[in-house]
Amino acid sequence: MNAPKPDPETEERQTRALSHVLDVLEASAEGDSIRVEDVIARLGRQSFASLMLVFSLISTSPASAIPGITATVAAIVFILVVQMIIGRTSVWLPGFITRRPMSTAKLSKGIAWLRKPVHVVERYLKPRLTFLFHRPWRWLPLVLLLGLTVVMPFMEFIPTSGSIASAVIALFAAGYLTRDGGLVLVSLVLLLAAPLAFLYLGPGL
Repeated sequence: MNAPKPDPETEERQTRALSHVLDVLEASAEGDSIRVEDVIARLGRQSFASLMLVFSLISTSPASAIPGITATVAAIVFILVVQMIIGRTSVWLPGFITRRPMSTAKLSKGIAWLRKPVHVVERYLKPRLTFLFHRPWRWLPLVLLLGLTVVMPFMEFIPTSGSIASAVIALFAAGYLTRDGGLVLVSLVLLLAAPLAFLYLGPGL
């Protein structure tokens, strides 16, 4: 029996998943500022990976220059990961986070900066090693991400370290969103190396 041919529309949607997230985020950037709850409303409360990707990309981009953004992103990702581990189907975030405003000017600048690298990365993404998205395999990177978010607020004092940590989270979220287990493995290797780099570079900075 022949295997069913992949749906071209489904493949296109998967390969452009990251650009779609940026499109939604850009469409949300209206007025002088945007609140976290507005971004959640646009992406949907079931899309844990999309929300994780959005906020980690914000912290990776030039928008990370906003004071406190690394700590805020760390708190958001921490809460998202905990909910993914326990199996929640709908995102919940506390009011003090969802009401936090972000400058749309800096956000738009960050989105524009991310467009090119995201476009390049999307060329190589495809569903593979999908067993990594099922229990118990998916728990390992989620637990490691949890540990990374705990130390991220302290990275506010070390230039670029918060952006690097956020980039690792973004890689994991991108892999999770596109079902690309290869990218998840790359993020896992970087995730294991991040604390060592932080300990090594921290005293010298």
